[in-house]
Amino acid sequence: MAEALEQAQHEFWRPPVKAAEVAVSQDRSETCTECGTEFIVGSRFCHSCGASRKEVGAAQTVEVPGLAELSAVGKRFGLSKAALAAFLFGLFCMVGAVTVGILFTARTTLDWQAIQLWRIEWLLGAIASFSAGLLLKKSA
Repeated sequence: MAEALEQAQHEFWRPPVKAAEVAVSQDRSETCTECGTEFIVGSRFCHSCGASRKEVGAAQTVEVPGLAELSAVGKRFGLSKAALAAFLFGLFCMVGAVTVGILFTARTTLDWQAIQLWRIEWLLGAIASFSAGLLLKKSA
């Protein structure tokens, strides 16, 4: 029994494992190629030695649905991605200015002034966004 304990490898949170069991677990793809430690589920690096995990299969990419179509619209109008984003934000601000007038009704002079102030703020946001879009527009 004492011989098994001398040949055992263990980490502080796991019970001792015999050397034969460690050799079997190193053949799996879920172990670090540098130190042989099992990766924590979902980790990109080894928690023991810090080596990066080898990706299995194709590289994982995050694709935003509709982004290709949106960039095609930007190319059609001759806008860079930043200019297109500024243009779309300007349109959003214009819709916000119109929506304020539809949703809120003025019953007193103070209400009317508050609504006009909100419209001014939305329109200033649209002006700033359209100006940024013009500055970011790539020259043809």
